[in-house]
Amino acid sequence: MEVLTLILAGGKGSRLDILSRRRSKPAMPFAGKFRIIDFALSNCAQSHLYDIGILTQYLPLSLNEHIGSGKPWDLDRRDSAVTLLQPHNYWYLGTADAVLKNLEFIERHNPKYVLILSGDHIYKMDYRKMIAYHQEHHAALTIATQPVPESDIHRFGIMTTNDHGQITKFEEKPEKSESNLASMGVYLFNYDLLKQVLLNIKQEDLDFGKHIVPYIIEETDWKVFAYNFTDYWMDVGTYDSYLDTNLEMTKKYTKLDLYDPTWKVFTKSEDLPPVKVGDEALIRQSLVSNGCIIDGTVINSVISPGVRIGKGTVIKDSVILNNAIISENVTIQRSIIDKKVVIGRNAYIGFGNDFTPNREKPHLLSSGITVIEKKTVIPGNTVIGRNCRIFNTATFKSKKIKSGETLS
Repeated sequence: MEVLTLILAGGKGSRLDILSRRRSKPAMPFAGKFRIIDFALSNCAQSHLYDIGILTQYLPLSLNEHIGSGKPWDLDRRDSAVTLLQPHNYWYLGTADAVLKNLEFIERHNPKYVLILSGDHIYKMDYRKMIAYHQEHHAALTIATQPVPESDIHRFGIMTTNDHGQITKFEEKPEKSESNLASMGVYLFNYDLLKQVLLNIKQEDLDFGKHIVPYIIEETDWKVFAYNFTDYWMDVGTYDSYLDTNLEMTKKYTKLDLYDPTWKVFTKSEDLPPVKVGDEALIRQSLVSNGCIIDGTVINSVISPGVRIGKGTVIKDSVILNNAIISENVTIQRSIIDKKVVIGRNAYIGFGNDFTPNREKPHLLSSGITVIEKKTVIPGNTVIGRNCRIFNTATFKSKKIKSGETLS
């Protein structure tokens, strides 16, 4: 076999906080009908890479159900397969440790190259171009890269390259750096190198960014190259990036085209009826999924399958996930409403101009986003401010929740 693909999909996604409390980050819905992992899987299918291992760990049930046999991505083929690799005996303690614990699976395929992907990024990429680049440069490891704003440097592995594109320095999530070239978490290894370093580095929480990549660059003579990816790519691992990237998909012109017939994003089909729009409804610059019944106003928002929106309700700059029920005369602004939430009449979510950061998690919520957990019931006439976190175990002793509060 030439290429075996491994997708790392076991992360908790702690920066998504409430949203990842009951699901893994790659299983998060995105742009209405999709899941985040659909993008990595669709990229593999479109690149004709059909031998795939998906490494799961944290709350894998919904992810496993979504992937199934891999049929939506044409992965249920006679001559190839998608395999779900869950930990056995011992938990995965790091990204590279997860691969190390599945060496037996890799050995069975005997690949020349191993392509390692993150299962939680939004992008379209033809991996065949990266593989060709890797071969042309006689690289032992190639890392897909993209420049990021200086303010985001601390979130990524940052690389410095020479004039030939060879990586000369790697820093894992530095506060400041002379470079802004970030790792996309897409690695193409020669398998002999990958196996060697996995077995030689004795580190319990073995991680690609912290241990494997710095070791290869600093301690060996293997050639490591950067593959500069210039198209759309986004890590939606925070509340702000998740909401803003969803809303970006509603624009007339987007850098990521979800409607491109030449590079489709596949997903598990939703067996739901068409959208039903009432005679008083108003929908502007939004994504609305199958099975929705809309009698209110939706502006610059993403509405997932099966959502019901009552008369007089106004939803703006928000993401509403599957099967939420929004009653009449509700106002929702800049909020993320998780699956099966029920919001009573005359409620207001995201109220006012008080942008006090969330008192418990100020590093996660400070831009005005309010988040409501899956299956929460919000009583009628409740007013909830900005930067609030509402858990489904909350008891509403007061009908007014100030900005920055957490109800759990």
